[in-house]
Amino acid sequence: MNRVKRAIIMAAGMGNRMHPITLTTPKPLVRVNGVRMIDTVIQGLHHQGISEIYVVVGYLKEQFQVLEQEYPGLHLIENPYYDTCNNISSLYAAREHIENAIILDGDQLIYNEQILKPEFERSGYNAVWTEEETDEWLLTVRDGIVTNCSRTGGKNGWQLYSISRWTAEDGKKLKHHLEESFAMEERRQLYWDDLALFCYPEEYQLGIIPMQKNDIIEVDSIDELIQLDSSYAE
Repeated sequence: MNRVKRAIIMAAGMGNRMHPITLTTPKPLVRVNGVRMIDTVIQGLHHQGISEIYVVVGYLKEQFQVLEQEYPGLHLIENPYYDTCNNISSLYAAREHIENAIILDGDQLIYNEQILKPEFERSGYNAVWTEEETDEWLLTVRDGIVTNCSRTGGKNGWQLYSISRWTAEDGKKLKHHLEESFAMEERRQLYWDDLALFCYPEEYQLGIIPMQKNDIIEVDSIDELIQLDSSYAE
């Protein structure tokens, strides 16, 4: 059994779909019913014994500095490419810390901290079984191994969520593939997840960690934010 030693939280994005809120506040620091989204992530990690945390920042980066005072063991990493490249640039900025790591987004709400447990059998993603049609990335799993990923969604599959764990061996591979890919201009617009799922799938044998849909909420738009916290309707 492998064990997570550190966490990388992606928090560099501009949150364009949550304007006007994110014009002045980075999305992970938006409060939902009084609590910053990123606090549910950090506190969930702490409750699972994970305190070595790297937060990758870019947009309105100075607003994140308070986290280093509030959470001992948390360090900020600047992504200087956040406004010109896709999120591959954020993991590239944190590539020295991927071994035995859990990687997750800072703009989500963790309702069940057990989904962040540090023990894991193989590298892979948290996922929710869905029989209904979805346009989210959908994994096909056979004998515990991911055999396919549909980026256009579908039904009767495992919906991928942005929580993943990486062994020391796979973390080394991912670091190499990040460096190789980031050197190519045309790959700088990829999601970092593309590397293991689409660019080099034969080099990874990914699994999944099953969870329930209400364990986590990914807040993608201002309308979804209003549904969770009616004070934003004003």
